[in-house]
Amino acid sequence: MGLLEELRELGVNVDEGMGRLGGNAKIYEKMLGSFLKMMGEYAVSPDFDGEEYADVIEKAHAIKGAAANLSLTPIFEAYSDIVDLLRKGQPEQAREKLVGVLPTQEKIISAIRGNAAAQ
Repeated sequence: MGLLEELRELGVNVDEGMGRLGGNAKIYEKMLGSFLKMMGEYAVSPDFDGEEYADVIEKAHAIKGAAANLSLTPIFEAYSDIVDLLRKGQPEQAREKLVGVLPTQEKIISAIRGNAAAQ
């Protein structure tokens, strides 16, 4: 199974994401590689401080935006909720949402990483 099919099975709206890039699969895959690099810098851990989490909001907002641009729907939707919950002062609910998306996020990242290694 190819990367794009694997991402579709994980809930990614590949066609919408590629549509933003003129339908070019190669550019889309290149941008997915950039997403991997960004996740290395902006990864959010569920053990963030429940009182001091401004940096978590910043990181989650960056992930939300990148995921939106690539139509990484499960990640985008979860991080949208995480950002909203943190801005409302609900860190425990945000943490629960983050813990819930991490398995899917890791599958998406693994699929992208596997494709990059194959090239």
